Amino acid sequence: MEFAIRSIPVIPLIRDLYEFEAEEAAKVKSTPGSLGEVLDALEKDHDWLLVGDVFTPDVIETWITYKQDRELAPVNLRPVPHEFFLYFDL
Repeated sequence: MEFAIRSIPVIPLIRDLYEFEAEEAAKVKSTPGSLGEVLDALEKDHDWLLVGDVFTPDVIETWITYKQDRELAPVNLRPVPHEFFLYFDL
């Protein structure tokens, strides 16, 4: 079986990101910053996981739903320690 995997060309940065001007920094792609963003990105773009019949769409959908229900939702429903620090003594 032959299949093509898309490759995304990566241009290396040779400068410190913290030295970029705002316009330059806005052009730099970054990885998702939270589990919610990761799951949203996976939901939008998972065709590469279907190549070679390793995963099926229902497996990916089930995994995303599981992570949203069992990990993301419970964390979002509870305060984080910093929130206690900020508001507990009010």
